[in-house]
Amino acid sequence: MTKKKMKLGLSIRYMGYHVGSWRHPDVPADGSSLFRSFLNVVHTAEKAKLDMVFLADGIGVRLDDKPKGSMSRSRHNVELEPLTLLSALAPLTHNIGLVATASTTYNEPYHVARKYGSLDQISGGRAAWNVVTSWSDQEAWNFSMSRQLDYDTRYERAHEFVDVVTGLWDSWDEDAFILDKQSGIFYDEKKMHVLGHVGKHFSVRGPLNVRRSPQGRPILVQAGVSEQGQQIAADYCDMVFMAKNDLKSAQDYYASVKDRLEAVGRKRADLLMVLGLTPIVGRTREEAQEKYEQLESLIDPVVGLSMLYRSFGDLSHLPLDGPVPKPDLDKVGLKSSAQMYYDLAQKQNLTIRQLYKKIGMAQEHKTVVGTAADVVDEMESWFEQGAADGFNITPTHLPHGIDDFVALVLPELRKRGRFREDYEGRTFRENLGLPVPPSRYDRASNSAEARLAG
Repeated sequence: MTKKKMKLGLSIRYMGYHVGSWRHPDVPADGSSLFRSFLNVVHTAEKAKLDMVFLADGIGVRLDDKPKGSMSRSRHNVELEPLTLLSALAPLTHNIGLVATASTTYNEPYHVARKYGSLDQISGGRAAWNVVTSWSDQEAWNFSMSRQLDYDTRYERAHEFVDVVTGLWDSWDEDAFILDKQSGIFYDEKKMHVLGHVGKHFSVRGPLNVRRSPQGRPILVQAGVSEQGQQIAADYCDMVFMAKNDLKSAQDYYASVKDRLEAVGRKRADLLMVLGLTPIVGRTREEAQEKYEQLESLIDPVVGLSMLYRSFGDLSHLPLDGPVPKPDLDKVGLKSSAQMYYDLAQKQNLTIRQLYKKIGMAQEHKTVVGTAADVVDEMESWFEQGAADGFNITPTHLPHGIDDFVALVLPELRKRGRFREDYEGRTFRENLGLPVPPSRYDRASNSAEARLAG
C-alpha cells in the first residue's frame, strides 16, 4: 500500500531562524544580504525535490531598542526584498515553488496582483503569495501613518484585498490570446473581464495587464490564527503555514480551518496545512545535542529579552532564572504569540532565560533534537494524527540546516515512503497536488446557465 506523502518546504529568511545564527563560526555574518548565499541554498532545496522555498518579510526594522543595546546586537535589521529576490532566483531554478510575503496593509491590490502575476509568468507557474496584514507601528511609520491600523480593520481590509487580487487574476481566460498576425486579432474580447470592484476599502476597475497564470492563479498562503485569518484561509488560500509546539493545539487549529471549507464549497484536500519545523539533527543523539548547545551559547541575553518584549513587556528588572510572568493580552502587540509563549513556559516550567533560549532557537516553531529517525518519528506522528499535511523547515542556520536535513532526514523519509523521489508536475500547484480554482467568471456563467435551465 502506497503511503501518503508529506509536503516539504524550506523557509530561508535571514539565512536561518536562530536569533544568533549570524554569530555561528561557519555562517557568513552578512549572508542575509548576499544573493549567492540564497542561490546556493535554493539549489540545494530544489535538488532535494522540496516543494517550495518561503520568504517571510516585514517592511521595516520592527525592533525597539528594549532592553537598551539589543537592537545593535540583532541581525533583524537588513534583508533583501522578497519579490526582487525571488524574481532573480526564478530563471536560475526550474521546479521549486517560490513563496514571497506581501502586506495587505501597505500595498494596493493591483500592485500585488501584477507583481505576483509577473513572477508566475517568469517562473513558469511557480509563484505564491504569503498574505500578511503586518502588525508593527514601525512599519506604519514608513507609510505616512503614526500607528498601525487596529486589528479588526486590518483583517477586514485584508479580506477585501485578497478578493480583489484573485478577481484581477481572473481578468483573462486561459485561451483569451489568439495572437493571429494575419487577421490582426490579438485577443478574443469576450474572454477579457473587467473586475469593476467598488468596496469599503478599494475601488479597482481592472483588468489586470498580465495574462492568466500558467497554474490558473498563483498559490495563496496564509498564517493567521485569528478567526478572521482562518476565514481568509478557508475562502481563498491553498496553504496555511502553522506555528505550533503542542500537538493538541495543532490538531485543534488544523481541524478549525479544515472544517470551514465545506461551507464555502471546497474540499478538505483543497487546502494544505504545513507546520514550521526546526530539526537539529545529528548522526547520534549526542551529536545533535552538541549542535543544540553550541547554538544556545550564541544567544545574547539582551537579545533574548528583546524577543520577549512584545509579548511580556520589559523583563530586564526580573531575575533571568525566575518564573515567566503572565502577559497582559490587552496591551501586547502579538496576542497569539504572547499566549503561546506563556502556555509553553507554564507547561514546561521554564524560567525567563530558558524561554528566550527556546524561542531564540526557532522563534515560534517546533524544534526536534536527535537523529534522523527521531526527527522522522515526530514528523510521522503529527502527520498521521491530523496535525499537519507537511512541514516547512525553519532551519536554525543556513546552509547547514538544509544540508543536514537533506543528508540525514530526507533519506529516512524516503525509506519510509513519506516523500517524493522527483517532481510530479510542471507548476507549483501541480507539485502540491492542488486543483486549479475556477475563474469567477466561469462560476458566474455556470450559475446563470443553471438558473436558465431551471
